Amino acid sequence: MKNIKKLFLVTAAALVIGAVLPYADYAMDKTYGQLKVLVDVMELIRENYVEPIDTQKLIYGAARGMVDQLDDFSQFMDPDLYQLVKSDTEGEFGGVGITVEPVDGWLTVVTPMPGTPAFAAGIMPGDKIIKIEGASTKNMLIDEAIKKLRGKPGTRVKITIAREPAKKGDDWTTQDIELTREVIKAENVKWRMLDDKIGYIKIVEFSGHVTENFRKAIDDLHSQGMQALVLDLRYNPGGLLTSAVDISKLFLNDDKMIVYTKGRKPENYQEFRADGKAPYETLPLVVLINRYSASASEILSGAMQDDKRAVIIGERSFGKASVQQIIPLSDGSALRLTIAKYYTPSGRSIQRDESGEHGGITPDITVKVPSDVEKKLLQQDEELYYPPAKKERKGETPPVKTNEKFGAPVPPPAKPEKVRDEVLDRAVELLKARDILANLKPGK
Repeated sequence: MKNIKKLFLVTAAALVIGAVLPYADYAMDKTYGQLKVLVDVMELIRENYVEPIDTQKLIYGAARGMVDQLDDFSQFMDPDLYQLVKSDTEGEFGGVGITVEPVDGWLTVVTPMPGTPAFAAGIMPGDKIIKIEGASTKNMLIDEAIKKLRGKPGTRVKITIAREPAKKGDDWTTQDIELTREVIKAENVKWRMLDDKIGYIKIVEFSGHVTENFRKAIDDLHSQGMQALVLDLRYNPGGLLTSAVDISKLFLNDDKMIVYTKGRKPENYQEFRADGKAPYETLPLVVLINRYSASASEILSGAMQDDKRAVIIGERSFGKASVQQIIPLSDGSALRLTIAKYYTPSGRSIQRDESGEHGGITPDITVKVPSDVEKKLLQQDEELYYPPAKKERKGETPPVKTNEKFGAPVPPPAKPEKVRDEVLDRAVELLKARDILANLKPGK
């Protein structure tokens, strides 16, 4: 009986203490208790490690270790790296013509830009850059990688890529590639008429002036008699949020939701909506995406899909749509931290989760394209917009090759057979079927 009474008194005392002390204090005490392990490890290393070691180095290593437990886009930057990220490259700089994103800690190529050194070298979407100038890129900051890849035009940079095997179960292959940097002036919008009624616009990336160029493209196609549009966002790595929102406004109106952000804090909630009258509100629209469509391209395609404004065709997109904030720290270092995610109008998170099962934009009609066909389609796209004749330097005439034994001219190599762009063809078929069905008059 005494023991029961004692247990009751202890329990009652605990309840009183729990009511008096805020839960936050308890959580703080628990956190400090967990931090003691970190301090103990640091002290043990400092006092017992075989060689003297800088305490600051241990602290920065611990900070990186903590951030590594988060997503691919949150990163700790020491003072030197933070200064590198903040500083702008002065004067003219060259690049190799690729966009990259971190995937599982490795720099992964989203798209090689046609007409650039990377494209000419055969670098493909999905290739992982595992080394730059012999240094591993594992967990390397995007900003740091871009600085290493950029440089004075005419200089060279050596990278090592790893490529996924064509057959499941085979080993990845690696290759060393040396690229000569060039001034990259990629077009962000390309367009053409597919037939006398259907227009085609490809947004390469959502960079500066893309909205202006898109308006120019769609107005030009409209003047040529366009009555329906295919918008190609395949291999589009994203870019400016404002551009994705502004282009969405050309097709949506009546204050419709385009995208919103949401984090743990109320101030991280922000809505982006259409406004006014959309000039192309009723234009039949099909949007093409694939597994390399990311960021702003997912925001645009997600808005079109949720608002029932367009049919989405292709493969599930990349799944990159999160908001990062750079927080300077007292010693000159900084923390880049993911504070919110982007959501489509219906509330779907675009950011892909760790399992890979959720996130990205799932198309209305799925069409998967084998990697070898993708490579040929990219080559065809380059030849369409960058024909060989345009690549020859002014005043240069290609030498005529001759057979060494007989001196006869050697015929040029046969052009590779064109492959069918099944995703684009499916879009055209859908728009034509819509036109035909609209003219049907059942019961008459």
